[in-house]
Amino acid sequence: MLTIYNDQHALHQGKVEMFRGELVPCFEVPDRVDHVKHELDRRGLGPLQAPDDFDEALLAKVHAPRYLDFIAHAWEEWVALDAANASRDALPSYWPTRGMRTDVLPQSFPARLGLFSFDAGTPLTAGSWAAARHGAACAWTAAQRVIGGRRSAFALTRPPGHHAGADFFGGYCFVNNAAVAAEALRDADVERVAVLDVDYHHGNGTQAIFYERSDVHFASLHGDPLTDYPYYLGHADERGAGEGEGFNHNLPLARGTDFSIWRAALRSALDGIARVKAGALVVSLGVDTFEGDPISGFQLKSEDYLRMGEDLAGAGLPTVFVFEGGYAVAEVGINTANVLEGFGQAAG
Repeated sequence: MLTIYNDQHALHQGKVEMFRGELVPCFEVPDRVDHVKHELDRRGLGPLQAPDDFDEALLAKVHAPRYLDFIAHAWEEWVALDAANASRDALPSYWPTRGMRTDVLPQSFPARLGLFSFDAGTPLTAGSWAAARHGAACAWTAAQRVIGGRRSAFALTRPPGHHAGADFFGGYCFVNNAAVAAEALRDADVERVAVLDVDYHHGNGTQAIFYERSDVHFASLHGDPLTDYPYYLGHADERGAGEGEGFNHNLPLARGTDFSIWRAALRSALDGIARVKAGALVVSLGVDTFEGDPISGFQLKSEDYLRMGEDLAGAGLPTVFVFEGGYAVAEVGINTANVLEGFGQAAG
């Protein structure tokens, strides 16, 4: 398994997030990636490479230009408001809701921060843009390696990406890395790409980006949005719209779900991917389905991730893995490496 590693990920290191009504230390921390890298090195699971040079203009295939412009310059604007802001991260506190306009870009920085976000749990820091941009380069490079003939490649990066939509951030995500990889595969004339999200939390950003498209099939296994973040998308009746109708497949699952039930849902998602005749697969690899994860509710055990990798290899598709969630930091490396090892052994 070739790994494309974001050596700039630690530039993004939030201090606090809003979680269930109080400010708490961030769950999304640099140690997550550090544990994965250590475990990959320990097992000798393949080479580690830096990403290739990346044309930032390619991000406009996934994200709205005005959003990208805001994220790229947000930190400088935040500090310009007050020099003391250099020592604290930016969190939004205003959001447009039903009946309010979003087409007019406010001059106020706090208003724009809210316009381009959907929660108060995603601190924007001095290094957020650099880390996120480099992460997109990792996802794009991993896709290029698969396009070049590799069976698989893994983009090891943070912040994660699957909650970021075309013009909003949230859920610790600023740039949608899985969408970047999918677009790269489409640019290489893969007729239809499947994005499979196995993170505990629904990939609302990825769904929103591709919801009206038939060339990218999105499937997601996740905590039921009736009870779990991000709450407002991820229901089973969301099947796509327009040309994309039938190319969105949500499998919401109840808290307490164990691996036998989860695995049956995975097989259903893979069957759907086979039916649409996808030519390549992007896996949003979150391991917060683990039984010890502090902000999730499934009951997968570490050994289950080996079986997960085997099942993913069974799809028989060129595969790009993109690292997403997983907040039981001590186990995140073991669980991620188990998926990749299981995949590699089954793929041969």
